[in-house]
Amino acid sequence: MSIIEIIVLALVQGLTEFLPISSSAHLILPSQVLGWQDQGTAFDVAVHVGTLLAVIIYFRKEVADILTAWFKSFGAQGKTDDSQLGWWIILATLPSLIIGYLLKDFVEVYSRNAWIIATTTIVFGLLLWYADAKAKQIKTIYQINWVMALMIGLSQVVAMLFPGTSRSGITMTTGLLLGLNKQSAARFSFLMSIPVIAAAGSYYIYKLSTGEELIDWNAIILGAVLSFIAAYACIYFFLKVIEKMGMFPFVVYRLLLGLGLFAFLMW
Repeated sequence: MSIIEIIVLALVQGLTEFLPISSSAHLILPSQVLGWQDQGTAFDVAVHVGTLLAVIIYFRKEVADILTAWFKSFGAQGKTDDSQLGWWIILATLPSLIIGYLLKDFVEVYSRNAWIIATTTIVFGLLLWYADAKAKQIKTIYQINWVMALMIGLSQVVAMLFPGTSRSGITMTTGLLLGLNKQSAARFSFLMSIPVIAAAGSYYIYKLSTGEELIDWNAIILGAVLSFIAAYACIYFFLKVIEKMGMFPFVVYRLLLGLGLFAFLMW
């Protein structure tokens, strides 16, 4: 990988992992459009580790509170709002871990092409616009119940099966449609990304350990650092932007990206 490819791919991963615009689509597109070679498993591990550390550090207080309350719920303290939220995050994660593992070969063979990306980018962008404009958005993150958590978790599976959907985009969309306010929908999406990214990173590490891929440590370190910085900044600014402007800027971006990709494919 050239230094330009390392920088671009790491920043793309960091900036798009938590925005509702699909990180997988942006990482697939360079090879489809620019003819870049696949970045390899080791680099995928590095950028995933960077984004994972970013979300954990940014939400370190919430993560610590949830974990502490969850473990204490097995003792005398019993159930609290934070421990219940921990259970809902676990429940929301299970569909992705189970269905994603069972259908991973389908995704690798059939779903990773630019036509699907262009279509899902537009379709789910319009769905995000509808949810942002029409949903009630009155519930907080602590008003999530098991049905809502499961529905958000099942929606996450769609993003795993069809690149361009956006994991964060579809989970936020579902949260909004279920009545969560913007901040709560975004925060739940970010928190439930932790076990999902950790699982993906573990899978990549397993592939790396059982393969024969040569590791470029300079690319690994630079990729991890850049994706961490980009992801942390992305979370910080995203939570501020949605309070003032809602999801509309990201809807516009998705529509332009999808239409631009269709134009390129038909050229």
